[in-house]
Amino acid sequence: MKLIPPTESMFLIAETRDQPMHVGGLQLFVPREGQTAAELADELHEALVSATDIDETFLKRPAAPARVAGYLAWQQADDLDLDYHVRRIALPRPGAILDLLRYVSLNHGTLLDRSKPMWEVHIIEGLADGRLGVFSKIHHSVVDGVTALRVLQRFLTTDPDDRSGTAFWDKKLRRKRKPRPPAPQKSLLGRVTDTAGTVVRTADDVIGMAPAAAKVALSGVRDDNYAPPMVPAPKTMLNVPIGSARRFAAQDWPTERIRAAAARHGITVNDVILTMCSGALRSYLDEHDSLPDDSLVAMVPVSLHDEHSHGNSVTAILAKLATDVPDPAERVREIHASTNSAKDVVRSLPPLQQLALGAANIWPLALSLVPGTAGYTPQGFNLVISTVPAQDEPLYWNGARLDGCYPASIPVEGQALNITITSIGGKTCFGLAGARAQVPSLQRMLDHLETALIELEEMEPLTGA
Repeated sequence: MKLIPPTESMFLIAETRDQPMHVGGLQLFVPREGQTAAELADELHEALVSATDIDETFLKRPAAPARVAGYLAWQQADDLDLDYHVRRIALPRPGAILDLLRYVSLNHGTLLDRSKPMWEVHIIEGLADGRLGVFSKIHHSVVDGVTALRVLQRFLTTDPDDRSGTAFWDKKLRRKRKPRPPAPQKSLLGRVTDTAGTVVRTADDVIGMAPAAAKVALSGVRDDNYAPPMVPAPKTMLNVPIGSARRFAAQDWPTERIRAAAARHGITVNDVILTMCSGALRSYLDEHDSLPDDSLVAMVPVSLHDEHSHGNSVTAILAKLATDVPDPAERVREIHASTNSAKDVVRSLPPLQQLALGAANIWPLALSLVPGTAGYTPQGFNLVISTVPAQDEPLYWNGARLDGCYPASIPVEGQALNITITSIGGKTCFGLAGARAQVPSLQRMLDHLETALIELEEMEPLTGA
């Protein structure tokens, strides 16, 4: 058995029937020339169920008994039933994208079986446009979003002529990877190899916690753009108790279009994404008479990964979304100022204090993981908006091109909507996961995201951003 770190066991402890704690993703593949979607499904299914040399990540399950040892240790399954984990279905006619999203919505709300390794793959045929869907989900105690995307990228290739496609749990994928040089030092967490130096730095950082806390507090007082931790966010229809049923909406935009908007206004791509989300949330909440007078606040995870890290490794900043600002241009300025302010505070702190600040920003989410607390605990932010890094090159599996990759993350108590974005093959893909009863007509958010991007494209270039 292997002990489960607290950062992973918390996702097991927090899970209930109404609060599944797995991450997922929907991928769409275009069959190679001369191949049908049914033939690609045959090929993919055969490759997956034949890949029996399985990476240990995909053999992990909580130790028995689940409610005692299962929160403390992993055990390795020795009887993996790939026919259970790999599922193949056909959509009802007409096979519209909405039919696909309904299927994903229904299956994203169902719990993973803890008596087995906690992951599933669904091969989805029947799309009228000739593409093949693949929906996968894996428990958040096993991987975070960054790791899940890395696994997907290892499963794919940039070579359209490669025909060595296998399963993403196949051990030989790890063996095929070329050794990489040591990662450069990261400003947010850092990877210090000298033990004595680590002790000295850690001691200095701990001693510096009090002045660091004062620095963060002063930033909140002096800088109206900064969203400090421990300050309640306004209540909205999103910040309520939720059930297990889910809605899932997905759409992509050309990455170049988003980069052009960023260049036009002298802001970052992440600022453009937050501005799109802000405009969409403002319109959506206004439609439902739930737009608060104060700005919504987003928790934005920040990856601490380097080439050698694995598992769960994230911290966070808070960003004001300026949803209280009617003028789109002014809204962009305020979002840009808020993210810059948060980055400035983080950069001013030593690594350990940066991590402590991230923990302070995330603390309301920890409370949200406790069922039944949503109505009684303060909301430090209204939702999570997460951008998972990926790559621009086209990706293939046995010559079938990946045409879309849409993350499906985790709504929790008091956080009924989660927006996760990744960019692959020249497309920036948005995945919106919401609690079904609490976030009606989630598809409307996609229209509002497009409207917000058009506003950015059509407004006069910002000055002084």
